[in-house]
Amino acid sequence: MSLSIQHLTKYYGQQAALNDVSFELHEGEIAGFLGPNGAGKSTLMKIATGYISASSGTVTVCEKEVSETELETRRMIGYLPEHNPLYPDLYVKEYLQFVAGMYHLGKQSKSRVDEMIERTGLTGEYKKRIGQLSKGYRQRVGLAQALIHDPKVLILDEPTTGLDPNQLAEIRNLIIEVGKEKTVLFSTHIMQEVKAICKRVIIINNCKLAADSTE
Repeated sequence: MSLSIQHLTKYYGQQAALNDVSFELHEGEIAGFLGPNGAGKSTLMKIATGYISASSGTVTVCEKEVSETELETRRMIGYLPEHNPLYPDLYVKEYLQFVAGMYHLGKQSKSRVDEMIERTGLTGEYKKRIGQLSKGYRQRVGLAQALIHDPKVLILDEPTTGLDPNQLAEIRNLIIEVGKEKTVLFSTHIMQEVKAICKRVIIINNCKLAADSTE
């Protein structure tokens, strides 16, 4: 499997954020990740990407445990967090070149940056500073940085927030396209997005796995 979550538990002091959550995702699978605010979705995604540690349990990416091979597994994961951390003073292309450099893409950097600009619909915006962009276009920049190193697993925390209907359709199609060759965990509150994109739905509630269903 590409992503394996096993008995994942996270406490902040005495407060449980996740309680014994387990599921597995395979290559070519797009899973919608649902639950009310505070259910633990973002916490699980941060643990899966190595940004925070679990209290107990394991996360495995392409057969490698995240807690033991953090740098290696981060190269296999593309992550768009709920609060998209961007540098507003950088130009779009400049920022993506910076991200490509962090992943040591070398001679591939230019072609990957150009490809991501085209695939995420930033062709008319890449010469602008990120701070000048609308919320929808900033989300596109976030998606571009998550995809630039061609990860095996894509983790998206509410990626369609702030998009207008046309942008929603374009980003939805992009996620479906990349999901053919990658594993995608896709958090959203929009049921129409789940129906349009996902063939599997994972629901957590009160920090526990509440449902795991396929069509």
